Amino acid sequence: MKKVFLLLFAITTFASAPAQTIVGGATLPNTVSFEGEKLILNGAGVREKFWMDMYAGALYLTSKSSDAKEIVNSNNPGAIKLHIVSNLITSDKMISAINEGFENSTNGKTEAFSSEIEKFISYFEEQINKEDVFDIVYIPSKGVLVYKNGTQKGIIKGLEFKKALFGIWLSDKPADKKLKQAMLGMK
Repeated sequence: MKKVFLLLFAITTFASAPAQTIVGGATLPNTVSFEGEKLILNGAGVREKFWMDMYAGALYLTSKSSDAKEIVNSNNPGAIKLHIVSNLITSDKMISAINEGFENSTNGKTEAFSSEIEKFISYFEEQINKEDVFDIVYIPSKGVLVYKNGTQKGIIKGLEFKKALFGIWLSDKPADKKLKQAMLGMK
């Protein structure tokens, strides 16, 4: 009887293992699926500015990796989730940060992606509220799909654009170094 009880306890404990991770007050799933691609949480952290949490950022891949260059250059499915945790983030501030991110990610060479950047920025023009969630998903056969609160905003084709975009968080000049390390699973 004791063995049966221990077995049931072990099964119950394993079955109730968390299927999500809490970061910066945001609850992030440990797996996501987009376009039939199942992705696992590689790492998650918080984007801070002036010691204040702005958003929780999570990186999802088909398999875990801590190699930022490999992730950026990969033609495999991947996603970045941004869960807004501050009322201080506005559309204008997000657009400014995205522009700065592209400049840093490409070492100032954004002209090759100017129309794609403009289209991407348009997905952030409507009001941004605390608890909004943006999913930035790369599917090789489709391109970069952008979702806000589960609603698809648009698609931007091209691996080169994906490299510049993921570089905002994973390049040598990331938006936030601590967030980069956390997304790479290297807290």
